[in-house]
This record gives sequence, structure tokens and C-alpha cells, in this order.
Amino acid sequence: MALRLVFMGTPDFAVPTLRKIADSDHEIVAVYTRAPKPAGRRGLVSTPSAIARVAEQFGVPIVTPKTLKDPEVAAEMRTYGADAAVIVAYGLILPKAILDAFPLGCFNLHASLLPHWRGAAPIHRAVMAGEKETGVKVMRMDEGLDTGLVAIGKRVQIGPNATTGELHDELAQIGSDLMLRAVTALRTKRAWKFRPQSKWRVTYANKVNKSETRIDWKRPCKEVHNLCRGLSPFPGAWFEHPVLGRIKVLRTAIGIGEGEPGHTLDNRLTIGCGRGALQILQLQREGRKPMWADEFLHGTPIAAATVMN
Repeated sequence: MALRLVFMGTPDFAVPTLRKIADSDHEIVAVYTRAPKPAGRRGLVSTPSAIARVAEQFGVPIVTPKTLKDPEVAAEMRTYGADAAVIVAYGLILPKAILDAFPLGCFNLHASLLPHWRGAAPIHRAVMAGEKETGVKVMRMDEGLDTGLVAIGKRVQIGPNATTGELHDELAQIGSDLMLRAVTALRTKRAWKFRPQSKWRVTYANKVNKSETRIDWKRPCKEVHNLCRGLSPFPGAWFEHPVLGRIKVLRTAIGIGEGEPGHTLDNRLTIGCGRGALQILQLQREGRKPMWADEFLHGTPIAAATVMN
């Protein structure tokens, strides 16, 4: 028996799951996503979400409520006669009226090993913290913040040089398979043995604040390395060059040598940190495309002893 599903999601991370379920024998009866955002220099261009752009291909209703707290939203959601809801990075909190609108429940895909890194930015936080492992889990949602019972999950290793962007894409693909397995099992006699989350190792992945993105060269090189890869490609860790202005750092490696924090140690963009040094491998000037350091230095040499702020 195919299930009738409401899908709720917004960014690129949710796209593989939407495609996976749309290609299955389940029926997506409606897609809920965030309303289009103003874009362009003057904010005059309305840009639909990544999920809205993909959902158009499937010919299902696309709904963009500003809030889910209005009783009329829950009433409308019930009219679709859906068995369950699939939620992937939707961006709005689901009130009890929405959670109760689906006979089989609401199932959320979260990019962490819950209860570790509950909240808005689990991938960024795991990489920024220098962790060696993360994962994805499917949980049946309750009224708490990522506190629901867990149905299924998978662990994923984080390489020492992996970026948030790379991990994001890997977890999105793995998560799409897990979610399809989770909802498909709902229609069989084999019910999931939902497990409560541990009361230990609870941490919260707060949204990345702009104040965290500027590089502090006084920190140890490993911490700076984790910051740079944890914020790559978005929003990006950055520093100020005395002439070129703000430069975003997209990829780094632990460098050789030591020196004054913020000072280049050679002409290869090796920069001293509070302990050790960091070599910049890929960077991006404001308004420019990302460049590998070799290509950048070929046109814009940077000498040793240059101070980066």
C-alpha cells in the first residue's frame, strides 16, 4: 500500500529526499516550503526555495505559509488526507495541531547523531568542533526541539580535511535513503521500534553568527583549520588583507613552521597562528569566484611577513 505524504522542506539539503520519495510508489500530495526570499542587490527579485523549484517538476500543490500557528493552516493540511509528513530542514517549528494532523506521525531527517547537535546548524557545528564522526537520524517528531523518538540512523566519518559542504552533500544522500526506508516500513506489519534519545551528550547546534566567522589567528592552527572547513563554503571564514580587503577562506591545510599570528611565513600563503601555522589552499575575494591558492598567487603575489587581520 502506497502512503499519501506531505513533504515539508526548504534548502538544497532536502532535495535528495524529495526526489527519492517522488520516484517511489508513495504519493506526495503537497509540498510545504518557506516563502520566496527577496534577492538581488536591491531585493527586488523573488527567489523560490530549492524545494519549490524541484517540486514544480512533480505537479503537486506548493504551499508557503508564513507561520504554522494559524488554525486554518492545520485545517488545510488535513484536507490532503495524508498518512504521514516528511520533514527535512523546513525552517518552521511544527505546533501540536500540525503534529496531530497525520495518523502515522511526522518524520524528521536530522543531520547529526542525536541527541548530539540538536538545532539549526548540526553539520557546521560538528566540523567546527573538529569531530571525527557524525551521522543522520530519522525521528518521529514531538513538540520538543529535535527530541523525538528515533526510528533509524547511520554513522558517517568526518575526514580531517572534510568541509561542511562536502559533508552536507554526503549526509543529504544517505538521509534520503534512510527516510524512504522509514516511511516505507510504516505500511508493513513490521513497525519500527522507536528508541528514546539518550539523556547524555545533549548539545545544541546554534545557527552560525556572523561574529564567529572572522578568523582569529591567535588561536591554535587546528582550531583555525576546523573553523575554515566548518564554514566552507557558506558563510565562510574570512580575514582582511591590508590592500585586497576581505578574503574568504574555503580550504586549508596544517602548515609547516611557526611565526607571529596573522603574519605570512612564506610566499605560499602559510600564516602563523597562536600555535603552529595554517596554509590556505583555496580562497575567494569579495565579488570574485573561488580560486585555488596557486592560481591566485600567480596573479597576486603575497610576500612573507604580510600581516593579515
